Amino acid sequence: MITCRELTEFLGRYVEDDLSQEERKTFDRHLSMCRSCRAYLDSYRTTIEMGHSAFSGLDAPVPDDVPEELVAGILAARRASR
Repeated sequence: MITCRELTEFLGRYVEDDLSQEERKTFDRHLSMCRSCRAYLDSYRTTIEMGHSAFSGLDAPVPDDVPEELVAGILAARRASR
């Protein structure tokens, strides 16, 4: 049996289906008994989905009503962060 803390340490690997069969069984067993960890897993997955949707369409055309100075500033900041 694993603890809640141990489950959260490997949650990314669990979601990415990157655990061994035995590790997966252990996680699933814990989740079947722990409502808090199931809720945490749900919020973890939702966060991932929201992150993906926030960055989808980055190459979409900029709406006409966005000031050119704002676009230039964002592009400059993106270049500076690379």
